[in-house]
Amino acid sequence: MTLIDKEPAKEIFFSWFFIASSQLLIWEFYNKIPKFANHNVNGVTMPSILGGYINFMLKIYKSNDTHLNGLSLLSLEKGAWLSLINPTEEELEAVAASANVPHDLLKAALDDKERPRLEIEENHILIITNIPFMYSQNSYDTLPLGIILTSNYIITVCLRNNEILSDFTPENARLFSTYKKTRFLLQILYKSATLYLKFVIEINNMTEKIEKDLLRSMRNEEIYQLLELEKSLTFFGASLKSNGMVLTKLLRLRNNNRLNHLIKMYEDDEELLEDVIIENKQAMEMVEMYSHILTGMMSTFTSIISNNINQIMKLFTAVSIILTIPTMISGIFGMNLELPFQSEYGFWYILILCIAVSGMVTLGLWRRGLF
Repeated sequence: MTLIDKEPAKEIFFSWFFIASSQLLIWEFYNKIPKFANHNVNGVTMPSILGGYINFMLKIYKSNDTHLNGLSLLSLEKGAWLSLINPTEEELEAVAASANVPHDLLKAALDDKERPRLEIEENHILIITNIPFMYSQNSYDTLPLGIILTSNYIITVCLRNNEILSDFTPENARLFSTYKKTRFLLQILYKSATLYLKFVIEINNMTEKIEKDLLRSMRNEEIYQLLELEKSLTFFGASLKSNGMVLTKLLRLRNNNRLNHLIKMYEDDEELLEDVIIENKQAMEMVEMYSHILTGMMSTFTSIISNNINQIMKLFTAVSIILTIPTMISGIFGMNLELPFQSEYGFWYILILCIAVSGMVTLGLWRRGLF
């Protein structure tokens, strides 16, 4: 075999060796990745969230007097709370099969444009409410939170983590009970209403700070910040109004005996619902009041900024007029013609003339309020 024949053989060998080594590395990496384990739940084969990896999208709890115990889809118990945060399609299918809930019902709250509503069926109740959240320093918005009540479970579905559900943790297990579905539902709604109040107060505090900055500023940045806060209050106002309609419908269900297997209100629950309605109305009133204040403030400070700019332009115009006078006089006496003051002291005469005329013009402009 010649040298020319050996070179292609070497290239083929190294290519084969590289491909084989790559496949071995990929196989080793694949074997180390946790896999889904298939389980049969209610006759439906589905990927389990217990199959070798930790999934933080779905959490299942059940209260035990003073503790909050974690459960799985394979060990669901009556009175459990299933919390879904931005779930995958597999998780939705698993929960739908395990809790016997329609798949479309779980997906309802995953539409960020979904409006608050109350939907009653024979085996479940769907409550969609808008909750507030802060997505940047000066910007607030709302997003849907779906709460589904069945005869055995309470299910919450939301697109993202939020302050409302984050408060219902094992550390606060003494303050709520997942098996008291109606009370737990009203506690979530009460937390939402109080969070609106908290954010509205924060918006008011930021508005006051921006107001102080605007008094000594002529930038547009503060105006943009006020515009963002005004948009946030607009979103809050629309959501609170829709939430109020849902709360009113909930209040009508307290005497509906046909739904006792899904939602049953005792005297304490009715009082809590009334408190939620009061908090929601108070938040609406505060949003409306601060919206009017913010709108008036933006209009006022826009006028102030415009007036400050006008004052600066007046000052620049006056200074330009004053500086034009020496230029004009020196230009006239700089001509190559027979002119007065052509002597050895001519420069000083012209300088005194420039100062005198400029002083007289400055005095006149000052009396007219241009300084």
